[in-house]
Formats: sequence, structure tokens, C-alpha cells
Amino acid sequence: MSGCSCSHSNTSGATSARYRRILWVALAINLGMFLVEIGAGLHAGSVSLLSDSLDFFGDAANYGVSLWVLGLGVAMRARASLAKAVTMGSFGVFILSMAVANFVEGSVPDAPTMGVVGVIALLANLLVAALLYAYREGDSNMRSVWLCSRNDALGNLAVMLAALGVFGTGSGWPDLIVASLMALLSISAAVQIIRHARQELRTQPVTLGQG
Repeated sequence: MSGCSCSHSNTSGATSARYRRILWVALAINLGMFLVEIGAGLHAGSVSLLSDSLDFFGDAANYGVSLWVLGLGVAMRARASLAKAVTMGSFGVFILSMAVANFVEGSVPDAPTMGVVGVIALLANLLVAALLYAYREGDSNMRSVWLCSRNDALGNLAVMLAALGVFGTGSGWPDLIVASLMALLSISAAVQIIRHARQELRTQPVTLGQG
């Protein structure tokens, strides 16, 4: 998962148009799943579902930013990637704090709701990841979009495992562990994107007013 070459920094013509259409589809899917998961997470008392719902919302915002910067220069897109990376990292810290709060309260989430919604979310994210797969080695902005989708699919699998753990143990520990792992995954992806974006910015010509 190292940074990719800056030679893939631009999309044009049919490729750019297709990528833009895919981003719109991804945006719609993520907004819809955000509404589904936040309601289910509150109903089930699951911090991992709530974290996944906020992740869907954050990704929808990321796709919106990606659509905005798609036709701009590499430097501007790299700066947008930095902003998205900071958001991902902040999200990770927020989820860790939620996990600690639920640990203190000792709450136990509803396992069946977690499992059903986890399956639906996984199918949605696999669809988005499949659509974006061809663009996973693009510039930092494209890479950040791909990493978000990949992380979401992995997160959904983790939520399903947490549901099984909660059901089997009658304890909230599996939910808290999964939420913490999802948070660390977001922070790790943020670090990768920041490194890639900084590399792109360093390789750009120093020109006043660039971007």
C-alpha cells in the first residue's frame, strides 16, 4: 500500500467522464447507507454500527470533494487529499473515544440488528469498491477514494464478526474491539494519504499562484 507514481495524476476524456459518473453513484450509495446505519446503530446500541454510519457519511463527503477537484490541477487535488486525510484521522480518534464511553457504561448491543445491517452495508461497499477498483493506483485523491471504499468493506466484515461475538458471549466487548480496530484502520489510511499527497506537492514546480 505504498504511495503510487504521480504519473497517473490526471484523468481526461472518456475515463474522466466515467470516473465522475462512478463517484456520483458512490455518493448516492453512501448517503443512503448513512441514513440506514445511523438509525440501526442507535436502535441496536452498537458503537461499531454507529462508527460505520459516520464512515458512510464521511465517504459521501469525500466523494463530493473528489467530484469538485476532479478537473483541477494535481497540487489542488493533493491539498484536498490532505484535508480528507485529516478528516479520516479525526474520525478514527472520535470512534476510539466512543468505544471508551461504551466500555465505561457497560452496554450490550443488539446482535441480530448488527448482523443484518452489516450484510447490507457489506454488499453496498463491495459494489462501490468494484466500481472504483480500476482507479486504485491513480493520484492521491483517487487513492484516498479507493482506500475509503476498501476500508468500508473490511469494516463491514468486522461488524458482522462483532455481531457474532456479541451474540455468542452476551457481552459488548466484541463491538468495542471492532469499533477500535475500525478507528485504527481509518488513522492508518489517513497516514498513507498524507504521505502520498505530500510527495505529490513536493514534485510540483514551485510557481506562484499554482493550484
